[in-house]
Amino acid sequence: MRTPRLLVPLLALALAPALVTAPSGQAAYDTSAPPGNPVLVAVRARHVGAVDRVVFEFRGGLPADRQVDFVDRLFADGSGRRVHVAGQALLEVRFRPAQAHDDDGSSTAAPRRVAFRLPNVLTAVRTGDFEGVTTYGIGLARRTSVRVTTLQAPPRVVVEVGAGFPTVERKVWFFHRQRFVDNRPPFFVPVRRLIRAGAPATGVMDRLFAGPLPGELARGLRLLRSGANGYDDLSVSGGTADLRLTGRCSSGGSTVTIAGEVLPTLKQFATVDRVVLRDAAGGTLDPGGTGDSTPGCLEP
Repeated sequence: MRTPRLLVPLLALALAPALVTAPSGQAAYDTSAPPGNPVLVAVRARHVGAVDRVVFEFRGGLPADRQVDFVDRLFADGSGRRVHVAGQALLEVRFRPAQAHDDDGSSTAAPRRVAFRLPNVLTAVRTGDFEGVTTYGIGLARRTSVRVTTLQAPPRVVVEVGAGFPTVERKVWFFHRQRFVDNRPPFFVPVRRLIRAGAPATGVMDRLFAGPLPGELARGLRLLRSGANGYDDLSVSGGTADLRLTGRCSSGGSTVTIAGEVLPTLKQFATVDRVVLRDAAGGTLDPGGTGDSTPGCLEP
C-alpha cells in the first residue's frame, strides 16, 4: 500500500510552457502539457547556480501530468514493494501518461538507477513503469525548495532543487570487482563526493548507498551491499562511529563485504578511530573492544 503523500499539489495550469514554484517543504504540480504517450529516454542532472537540476527528457511530447511530492517512503508501482532510495529527503516524481520502454517492450536509455555528484541530489531511482505511469524517486541530502519547469526541442521536464548550502569534499569507498577477481589489492578504492558541511558522516554514508556514478561503474566500481539496503542509528561519539545496517546481512561466504566500504569511509574523519557496524537486529561481534567491530553475518 502506498504511503499517503505528505503534501498536495499546489497548482495546475492549462498553458504551456508551465512553471510552478514551491517553497521549501511544499510540492509542485503541473498539468499544462497536452495529452499524449511520451517515452522517457534520458535522466540527467547538473548543478547550476544555487540549484541542482534534474532533467527528464522525453520522445513524443511532454506527459500531460507531472507531479512532484516529498514523501516518507517509496513503493514500486504494481508490486507495492518498498524501494529504498539513499538520502535524507525523498522526492517522488510521477509522469502520466508516460513510459520508460518502447512499444516493443524494450527498455529505453533512461536509467533505472543513477547516482550524481551534486550538492543536494544524490540519486534518481525508477520506482514504476506501469500502466502508462512512470515514477522516479530522487534522493536528496536535505529537504529544500523545489521548482518544476518544462522545455521543448526536445521535450523535457526539469526539477530544480535548492542546493545553496555549504559542502565539503570527502571520500567514499567502493568495491572494485575486477581487482578482487585478479587478486590485485586494494579491492576497495575511494572516489570523491560533495557532502553537506554540517553532517559529514551521514553525508558519506548516504553517498555510499547512492552507489557509484556512471563513469565509475564503467571503471568496474560497485556497491557491495552484502544484502543491506541502507543504514540507521548512526552516531559518532568518543572516537567511535556506531551504526546499524538495514535489510538483510550476509557475506555470502566471501572474504569481502560491505564492511570494506563502510569502515574506511567513516574512519577518514579525525573524530573516528573505531567503527562498530551492527546487523539489522543490533548485533555485532566485539562492541566493547578497542578495534573495529562487525556483525557475525559478515563473517565468511
